[in-house]
Amino acid sequence: MKKSAWLPAVIAPVVVAGAVAAPMIASAAQEPIAGTQPSAADVIASIAHSSDAAYSGKLAQTSDLGLPELPTGSGGSSLEGDASDVLGLLTSSHTARVYVDGEDKQRFQLTQQLAEQDVVRNGSDVWTWDSEDRTATHVTLPSGSAGDHLQDGTTTPADIARQAVDAITPTTTVSKPTRVSVAGHDAWQITLTPKSSGTLVGSVQLAVDQQTGLPLRAAVTAAGQDDPAVQVGFTSLSYGAPAERLFDFTAPANAKVTEKDLSDVRQHARDHARGDRPAGPAVTGTGWDTIAELPAGTVDQSSLGEQASGLLDQLTTPVDGGRAVQTSLVSVYLTDDGRVLAGAVPVSSLVAAAK
Repeated sequence: MKKSAWLPAVIAPVVVAGAVAAPMIASAAQEPIAGTQPSAADVIASIAHSSDAAYSGKLAQTSDLGLPELPTGSGGSSLEGDASDVLGLLTSSHTARVYVDGEDKQRFQLTQQLAEQDVVRNGSDVWTWDSEDRTATHVTLPSGSAGDHLQDGTTTPADIARQAVDAITPTTTVSKPTRVSVAGHDAWQITLTPKSSGTLVGSVQLAVDQQTGLPLRAAVTAAGQDDPAVQVGFTSLSYGAPAERLFDFTAPANAKVTEKDLSDVRQHARDHARGDRPAGPAVTGTGWDTIAELPAGTVDQSSLGEQASGLLDQLTTPVDGGRAVQTSLVSVYLTDDGRVLAGAVPVSSLVAAAK
C-alpha cells in the first residue's frame, strides 16, 4: 500500500477528528445576536444563520501537537506527496485566503513557499489545483450537493464549530459568553470543557461574530496545557460578495487534469441503505472518550515500502500489540493485524479497547 493510502488514515484524525472529537452543543434556532448578553445556547444557535454569508478574509492556522517536525518533500527531502502535505499541516503554521459567496461559491487558497494549492467551487463544479506538481482535479457534483467543506487539510473555524455543536451531553461544561474581538469584529466567545478525566482535550473555545453568527476563531487546548494545540482564526475579514472571477477556474494548458464522475453517488447511497457497502468504523465509548476502530487489514505494515516504513517508525513507537502515536490531543494505534484505532484519549485506552 503506498503512503498516500495509509498516512491520512493514520494521521488525519489528529487534526480533524481529534481536535473536535466530542459532541457538544445544539439549541433552538435564533437570529444572530448583538448588544445584550446572550446565553451560550443563543450564541451556538446563531451559527446556523451564517451559511449564506458572503465574505473574504485571511485565516491563520497554528498547530502544536507534539509531533516532530519531520522533513517535507521540498528541498530534496525523502518525503513526497500526501505524506509531506499532511505532516506539514500537523507540525507548522499556515495562512490561507478564503472567499465565500453563499453555500455554492467558495475558494480556499493555501499559499506555501513557491507553491499554491486551491480548492474552488462554483455551483456543481469543484476544482482542486496544486501548482507545485501542476495537477488539477475536476469534480462535477450531483445537483443539490452541499459544499461548504472545500479546504484540503487546513480546517476553518466554521468546520470546527459545526462539528462541536452537533449535540450537548452531560459530559461538557459550557461557559457564559464573553466579549472578544477577532479580526476587528465583535464576537461572543464560549468555552467548552470536558467533564471526563479520560480525554486528552482540555477545552474548546469558539468565537462567533455577534452580527452574523459566523465562527471567527476556534482553539483546542490539550488537558493540562495553557496554550492551544490547534487554533484557526481569521486575521482579516471583510463582508460582501467577492469578485465573480475568483470562482472561475481554468486549468493551465500544461496541467495534468483528472476528471471525477460523481453521477452515481445517489446509487451508492441507496446501496449503503441496503447494506451493500461495507460498514464504517466501529465506535465505542461516548462523548469525549469515543474511540473509532477500522477493521483488520486496514493498514498492512508488511507491504509498506522502505520509505513509508521509515516514516512510520519515526512517527510511532512500539506498544503492546502494535505501534502507536500520541499527540497532545489525539492518539492513533495500529495493531499488528492491521486495525486502526483513534480517539482523543491516551494510547493505553486504545490498547485496552483493541483487546
